This record gives sequence, C-alpha cells and structure tokens, in this order.
Amino acid sequence: MIEKSNGPEGLAFRAATRDDLPAIVRMLADDGLGKGREQPGDPLPRAYGDAFDRMATQPDNFYLLAELGADVAGCLQFTVIHGLSRAGMSRALIEGVRVAASHRGRGIGEALFREAIDRARAAGCGLMQLTTDKARPDALRFYERLGFTASHEGMKLNLE
Repeated sequence: MIEKSNGPEGLAFRAATRDDLPAIVRMLADDGLGKGREQPGDPLPRAYGDAFDRMATQPDNFYLLAELGADVAGCLQFTVIHGLSRAGMSRALIEGVRVAASHRGRGIGEALFREAIDRARAAGCGLMQLTTDKARPDALRFYERLGFTASHEGMKLNLE
C-alpha cells in the first residue's frame, strides 16, 4: 500500500485549467511512447483545446496537477465512472500519468497518486483502476509499489 509521503516541500494540487494545456501536453510528449503520439507545438493543435472543453462538461473528469512553485510538475487524468456492477459501485479511472522530467525522482508521482486516492475516496469510489503500457516496466513497478495489482487483462481496440 502507498506509504505516506508529502513529496517536496511546497507541492500543491489543483484541477487543470485550459491555460495549463501546453504544460500538460509537453509532459505527455516527454517519453518514448508519447513522442510519437503527442503534438506539443506552439500553438497547440486545436484538438487539445476541444478535448479539454469536452472534459470540462463532465463534472467527474479532469486533469489533476501537482505544482511545485510556478512549475506544473506532474499530472494525471481523473475520471469517476458511475456504474451498475459491484452493486452500483463508482470507480476512479486514472489516465495520462506523467511527472515532468526535471522533477522526477522526488516523490511527486507518489504524492500525486495519494492525492488522487484521497479524492476517489471522497467521491465515494470503491475502486481505482488504470492501465499501463507493457512497454513501461518502470511504471508497472511504481503502480505495484503503490498497492495496485494486475488483476485483469486489459485490452484496447485502436479506432483511428
């Protein structure tokens, strides 16, 4: 289970605004897989703003940011899924997890997850779930260290 750690002094959490899109997209693009998937140019492609606006219409779907001073140091997408299975249990879904390269190894990812877990509990979720790419073994070890278990086989169908 996750150990208590506050991360670096001064670390704060908040929901992203549209103004945070460049920083979020830069983090999403700053890894081996993200380089081929994201387009962090200036200006950003309109699709990012459109997607953010669609997320903003859903009250349980937002990007959670970890800020250290003026820097956006980490992010994840946090979505609550309300469903009927497991006797109507709500679950939190985590996607798009990143810590800025300049801030890695400082406990920010762990603190960001602790914040997300607290928010999931506060939202009445009984489960938190995520998928991780098999090409990211370090991420898998990180999630296991936080108490996540590989209890299901995830599958995806690319529609593009």
